[in-house]
Amino acid sequence: MKIKNCSLYDRKGQWDILIDNGIISKIDKVIDEDADKVIDATGLMVLPGLLDMHVHLREPGQEYKEDIRSGCAAAVAGGVTSVCCMPNTIPVCDDPSIVEFILERAEEEQLAKVYPIASISKGLEGKALTEFGLLSEAGAVAFSDDGMPVESSQMMRIAMEYAKGFGKFVISHCEDKALVHGGLANEGYNAAIAGLKGNLCVAEETMVAREVLLAEALDCKVHIAHVSTKNSVELVRGAKARGCKVTCETCPHYIILNDSAILNWDTDAKVNPPIRSEADRQAIIEGIKDGTIDVIVSDHAPHHINDKAVEFISAANGISGVETSFALCYTALVKTGIITLDKLVELMNNNPANIIGVLPSKLKEGAIADIAIFDLQNQFTITKEALVSKGKNTPFAGRKVYGKCVHTFVCGRQVVADSKVIYND
Repeated sequence: MKIKNCSLYDRKGQWDILIDNGIISKIDKVIDEDADKVIDATGLMVLPGLLDMHVHLREPGQEYKEDIRSGCAAAVAGGVTSVCCMPNTIPVCDDPSIVEFILERAEEEQLAKVYPIASISKGLEGKALTEFGLLSEAGAVAFSDDGMPVESSQMMRIAMEYAKGFGKFVISHCEDKALVHGGLANEGYNAAIAGLKGNLCVAEETMVAREVLLAEALDCKVHIAHVSTKNSVELVRGAKARGCKVTCETCPHYIILNDSAILNWDTDAKVNPPIRSEADRQAIIEGIKDGTIDVIVSDHAPHHINDKAVEFISAANGISGVETSFALCYTALVKTGIITLDKLVELMNNNPANIIGVLPSKLKEGAIADIAIFDLQNQFTITKEALVSKGKNTPFAGRKVYGKCVHTFVCGRQVVADSKVIYND
């Protein structure tokens, strides 16, 4: 396989790339060697395949929303060659057999690479810890009760220490349920206008404070999921300054939207934590710029239309976002000059890989050929109909963006060609 006349994100000029046996065998200005297939990538930008460390693949148990096939297809359609899947499946990923099942299914589909995250507590109930050692041996890369907070501080302490003992870490869904108290939208003016019960920022922030203080006291690693508020950013920033082993992530919807998105009761904009105020959004962007925020994830949460086409109070939380994440962030952050393309690749590839302990994708000779090729020049419109995911629940439908994924390679195997997924059938 040869890719010719392409641009590389980390160097100037036009280049050719030769892929042989799943490896990038050569990168040069001109490669004369013959290849079984040649892709002319004139005008296109080659990036290392991205890693989204927070997705919900729904399998096992909720395949009507998404399954490993459709979720991995959605990932590669967006230039994401690796995903970490959260454990809130049915049954919960709290047993080694579930981890093994997920890995086997991913191997069968031969689309994106999948790194399972196992639950901290059995059944996500917060009562008994899972078998961290056995789950790690089965292939779990981290532990989280994502979707549910670990309400017991003592349980979180033990979880952090156990995870450290097995060379892993915990990912915390930071939410004080008592403070949320049924809140549906960010507490403030817009929630009041919409007639929706408010969810205080402090419901997230108190748990962020707990996690960083525990991690600091125990000398353990902790990762804070889907940061959405100004004070959460400041808490992480301060903890990092003190040497705490904390990392954190945010999502495109917290970067791009503010809580005015819920004024028309759009259930596709209903997420947890909720989309916050404009001041919080600006703080998220500052946290990205100064390195406080380590990772951008999609928090891909696909739902069936029946879970969203209901009253706001009854609608499920979540946005189907893995295949639009790069384009949204490229348009909002790079095209506007807020950060560089190099920085975006760091946020969406290098940093998440380093956090979970795998080799990041690289555009260099001898590296595994996990590659995404994007059209950064031409604008396109996000539509629900074009989404590969079973979940069409996006508040970004109709938005014009740049950064359409044209070709994707995983281990040198082409899985997207001309923006169409190639299935392993």
